[in-house]
Amino acid sequence: MERSIVFVHGTGVRAASYNATFEVVRAALDKPGREVRGCFWGETEGAKFVCGGASVPRYRASGGGKDASDDEDIAVWGVLYADFGYELRLLGLKPAPTSGMGRGMPPSRRFVDAIEAYRPSTGAAAAFRRYGLLDELGEALRTVQGSPELRDAAATVDENGYEHRHAVARAVVAAALATAAERGADAVDGVVRDALLAVLSSDLLAQSRALPGKVRQAAVKPALRVLTRKAADRRGALSDGVLPMTGDILRYQARGQGLRQLIRRTIEHAPGESVTVLAHSLGGVACVDLLAMEDLGRRVDQLITVGSQAPLFYECGALASVEHPGTLPGHFPRRWLNIYDPWDLLAYRAAKVFPQHASDVEVSNGQPFPFAHSAYWSNSTVWDAIHTWLG
Repeated sequence: MERSIVFVHGTGVRAASYNATFEVVRAALDKPGREVRGCFWGETEGAKFVCGGASVPRYRASGGGKDASDDEDIAVWGVLYADFGYELRLLGLKPAPTSGMGRGMPPSRRFVDAIEAYRPSTGAAAAFRRYGLLDELGEALRTVQGSPELRDAAATVDENGYEHRHAVARAVVAAALATAAERGADAVDGVVRDALLAVLSSDLLAQSRALPGKVRQAAVKPALRVLTRKAADRRGALSDGVLPMTGDILRYQARGQGLRQLIRRTIEHAPGESVTVLAHSLGGVACVDLLAMEDLGRRVDQLITVGSQAPLFYECGALASVEHPGTLPGHFPRRWLNIYDPWDLLAYRAAKVFPQHASDVEVSNGQPFPFAHSAYWSNSTVWDAIHTWLG
């Protein structure tokens, strides 16, 4: 039996990131008897500042309009993505190591010289190239090598420098992933990130260990305070970053018919006897609404939502298609798989809200929010659940 899989992307996605994600989805699901089709809606149905940001106070002055492991470890990675030099800066605040009257170059100078001279090995370059991050690795490495944080940290390095070298590796990986995200790429999951860190740490002769307790606590506690203080000065730039994600949701709530009809046309034009709809984030909301509002026939027999807000919208009375105590209609697909990561603050459970239709699968992308929201597609557990569901 021929089956089409229609992929509907989520909130905040535009052309570059959609193309990259769709290639991942197609590569994962393509096999004889299946055809993967995409539904790109971000350009025509996504949110834009149609008045040039006129509604945002001090939009241009505050940066608007420009081109744009465990829980604790996830939280620290969240800080590093915004500030790659954070751990290096904290290491610079440690007491300097005691040293004797040894001869030769001091540890601080040896450390800085070694980091400045470092070039990725063939293995490290291959690992980053595999995930399309080789250019970002080079850029991140140059940034860290030239950073004042590196020199601050060097003042407290001991003879072996393992702890400092590991912090350098984390800074480079964080800077590379943050740059990739700014350019529209999906985040890799925590397993992939840690593998990249391991190969880079090995290159730098770092031990695979985290910062010690007091330094780690210092890294976590001031994070919100620092980010909040900077927010007002960067309101325009932050508005540009927030608009695609939150603006798409607001626009859908007010004018969702265009998006639903685009999905419907994509489904109707998909070949095969059966159709599975695979939808991420807001795309899942739109697909639930469409399949509840319109009877598309028995051909659409499966729905898979990933990181979706549809259950929340229903529970708080914001789902366009059905309101509590109403239930999904009889023509709605009986097979609905809902995948969510608890660290993804835009993902919700569906099985207890729609018990006659939905089954939940909880996964961990190993990333903080918002990276967790787009990291599903590099998580092997997600694909295992989808392949099992498809059979």
